[in-house]
Amino acid sequence: MSVDPMSTASTPGAAPARARVLSRAAFETRMLLANGEQLLVSLILPSLALAGLTLSSVPDLGPGARAELALAGALALCVVSTAFTGQAIATGFDRRAGVLRLLGTTPLGRGGLLAAKALAVLSVLGVQVVVIGALGLALGARTPVAGLVPAALTLLLGSACFVALALLLAGTLRAEAVLALANLVWVLLLGLGLIAPTDALPGILAPVAAALPSGALGDAMRLALVDGGWPLAQWAVLAVWGVVAALLASRTFRWSD
Repeated sequence: MSVDPMSTASTPGAAPARARVLSRAAFETRMLLANGEQLLVSLILPSLALAGLTLSSVPDLGPGARAELALAGALALCVVSTAFTGQAIATGFDRRAGVLRLLGTTPLGRGGLLAAKALAVLSVLGVQVVVIGALGLALGARTPVAGLVPAALTLLLGSACFVALALLLAGTLRAEAVLALANLVWVLLLGLGLIAPTDALPGILAPVAAALPSGALGDAMRLALVDGGWPLAQWAVLAVWGVVAALLASRTFRWSD
């Protein structure tokens, strides 16, 4: 009897679907945290960015306490590092090695595998929030209580958006191209609203960055953690990018080279 690769339903002799997903999610989380390159991108670089932005006077982070502005930018960077760069590279090389094709035919199924990857991203993001948040507090950041809920929602929506973009990239290009592009995009997004406000960018770059998911994520985190506001416009931008990327990925994703 063949196994439906898209199903996460119970299979005779297999563990319950929930247990399969959680087990794979735990494995994916350990792999993300144990990989030296990914640890550098997901924790060390955001920590250095937070410290550097807080203790220096450049670049201009806009109005507000510099520590809170730096914290918002560092947390936005965490989302891109884990949900996009880390997930795109890991998925691209799993696809090249045949891991995705193999797991898609197991009781875990393709749907279960995608759910496990999403949970792994959220788990790593939780670690990042604790570490970066603690460092931000040590550096003097005092975010308004009113901004905690919109900040948390921004992190979740941003993660969903960038995971969709990661799967779109990882499912259509060769692993080597994914590695190069994911790291290049990470660098480019730093200057497109991720760590500094989009309205501080010169000329046409300001509206362009505001329409990109990086600018929407960065501006949303700053609005939440500095002003305690609800970034509805930025959420709309993230939602549009996420839905479009998810639809494209569902049509173009290849489970093997």
